[in-house]
Amino acid sequence: MNRPLSAVAGGVAGTAILSLLMILTEVQTRSQIRIFDVIARFVGLPGHVVIGFVLFVAAGVFAWPLLFVALEPYIPGGPDPAQRGIVLAVALWIVFVITGRGSIGWPLVIVYAGLTLIAHLAYGFTLGAVYTYFRDST
Repeated sequence: MNRPLSAVAGGVAGTAILSLLMILTEVQTRSQIRIFDVIARFVGLPGHVVIGFVLFVAAGVFAWPLLFVALEPYIPGGPDPAQRGIVLAVALWIVFVITGRGSIGWPLVIVYAGLTLIAHLAYGFTLGAVYTYFRDST
């Protein structure tokens, strides 16, 4: 399979994992983050949670995987694309944790940061591993 399609397949798998872990984050913070609402507000459409969800999925399935394919040779992490996916995910997490925390207070910020880091690491690893699997299969 070609590289962009392999990356999109990795993006589908990674987004599924990320979504499940973000649901866990919502549960653990008692729905104080409202991820999809934060995304909608970020693009200037507060209250449009469906648009936030669509943007979340579009970025996870298409935008970040295709960026990964374009930048893969330049991303540190050795020859393993799963490690490179983790490096990309950490960069995405840093931006996310700064811009997407909503209005949660200080005590929950630690839980939020930890759980979203785990979710992003899982996304990056899955993106890179699935990408490698399909890229190397004939």
